[in-house]
Amino acid sequence: MAIVKLERIKEFMNISYAAEMLLEKNEKEISFSVNFKTKDDEIVFCDTYVVYHNVVLGPAKGGIRMAPNVTLEETRRLAKIMTYKNALTELPFGGGKSGIRIENPNIDEFTRISIFKEYVHMIREELIAEQYIPAPDLGTDPFDMAVIYGELHKPECVTGKPVKIGGLPGRLEATGRSVATSTKIYVEEIMKEKLNNLKIAIQGFGNVGRWTSYFLEKFGAKIVAISDINGGIYNDRGFNIEKLFQYTPTKNTTIADYPEADKITNKELLEMDVDILIPCATENVITKENAGRLKCKVIIEGANDPVTEEADEILKERGIPVLPDFLCNSGGVIASYIEWRNGKSGNQTEKEEVFGEIDRKIKKCFYKIKETKEKLNSTYREAATYIAVKFLIEAMHERRWL
Repeated sequence: MAIVKLERIKEFMNISYAAEMLLEKNEKEISFSVNFKTKDDEIVFCDTYVVYHNVVLGPAKGGIRMAPNVTLEETRRLAKIMTYKNALTELPFGGGKSGIRIENPNIDEFTRISIFKEYVHMIREELIAEQYIPAPDLGTDPFDMAVIYGELHKPECVTGKPVKIGGLPGRLEATGRSVATSTKIYVEEIMKEKLNNLKIAIQGFGNVGRWTSYFLEKFGAKIVAISDINGGIYNDRGFNIEKLFQYTPTKNTTIADYPEADKITNKELLEMDVDILIPCATENVITKENAGRLKCKVIIEGANDPVTEEADEILKERGIPVLPDFLCNSGGVIASYIEWRNGKSGNQTEKEEVFGEIDRKIKKCFYKIKETKEKLNSTYREAATYIAVKFLIEAMHERRWL
């Protein structure tokens, strides 16, 4: 569910009808088709969506998702999450998102480059004017952003680029860094424990899951279960993450057959008796069907929207806290802000500086959420949404939108 409905937030604060409409309606929606002929004389058709949810804080910022199941409704929902994520972390961006629906994502390089060139052609003015600033998301990567940069020749028009062409050192790892940092802070401040005393399960070993596990191990954590789309693995002694990286050198290879572990399913991982569960794969993996069977003590949302609204209520009743995605996985957009700022100024930032800024932002937001949660007697998700809504409404007043 990611964000709590405004009806619930209105129990904590006054929200005018005008403010509610500005937060509920999308500012702009662009739908078009990316069409072109491949080198094999086949015609490719990709339904494509660009959504600006709310841009009171600045230009629309959000990644490009490319997958067979992309829809306009999903793109709207993800743009809205970006609005709240940017408000929570106080970044000068509005909420935006792109979605490219492609029937077969296993395409050759020529076709892939053609898709992104045509994408730029269709919304060139939006990109040049920096009304929308894209970045990688599910199904896209830094090399796709390099194609966009090559078409525009403005480094600040797109983030998540390869480092050698104006990208940011640490941007690749940034989302995993913020998930790991959120976990570490929660363990130390709320559970009053040390990471090495707890068992952690991570669902997903793509970009977010890989780097979350990497940083958690560096922080001293014991990760006993990990999975990807093909299945999961379990080792009660904990995994050596560097060995897993060597076994699966890219996010497109699988850990399911890793020899130094017992095989498990994704379903078994989610319902495993662990201290911390970190879903880092896709949305809606924790539902009303399995929420009652979870045995973890806390859920740290690494993916966007991994817990459904019904599941969130069940977890609330069961006393299982959920640290929301728009805090935990905000490292990506924090790093994107640094890259965007550097593109405008010509500055350069070292990787450790990037990680330090992510840690600082996450820590500041966490304490603000903790304080608000105690004040409102609410959940972490409700507190985070309250903070973001309050910030957005204040910005609307300052811009004389209200």
